[in-house]
Amino acid sequence: MSARIEHLVTSGTFSLDGGTWDVDNNVWIVGDDAEVYVIDPAHNAAAIATAVGGRAVKAVLLTHGHDDHIRHAREFATLVAAPVLMNPADQMLWEDIYPGTTPDGTIADGDGFEIAGTALTAIHTPGHSPGSTCFYAAELGTVFSGDTLFNGGPGATGRSYSDFPTIVKSITERLMTLPGETVVNTGHGDSTTVAAEAPGILAIKE
Repeated sequence: MSARIEHLVTSGTFSLDGGTWDVDNNVWIVGDDAEVYVIDPAHNAAAIATAVGGRAVKAVLLTHGHDDHIRHAREFATLVAAPVLMNPADQMLWEDIYPGTTPDGTIADGDGFEIAGTALTAIHTPGHSPGSTCFYAAELGTVFSGDTLFNGGPGATGRSYSDFPTIVKSITERLMTLPGETVVNTGHGDSTTVAAEAPGILAIKE
């Protein structure tokens, strides 16, 4: 039996560059009845731990280092006794929240994370942040895009460490090459598909 996907929405704030905004975040749990990965355990560590239940958490996978995605990652990881992994290119964002520390492990482009006969493959997609990383589960026909690609287009690039041409390049070269029917499970808002977003990305490039 392949892994299944569970979804929670948690609410809190996002702060960067001196501003703070209310935000809802998608939290993704991927696995089976025995063990799971948790992608971006935002805002409400206790609620996410309740959703996990008695299952083992192999690791917390962070798509990037913005505070709405990582501020409660350590709290959650402690509750479920799991390591926290992140692309080290976002270390400066990590240190804004956890000064003088690092995550428990790193994520690099191409890394694989196996769960319930399903592989999650890390795809480095800089632009929203230098270390932004998506996780592609070919067997599930899904990519977890963090804040790189949303229903409606690219993630925001108006804050520090973001770059619009870079995110468009990442989406074009790394995500638009996935099968069109691939479901894009985003960091915020509704899911979409690669095919649904392709016309908008092509229009940006032109």
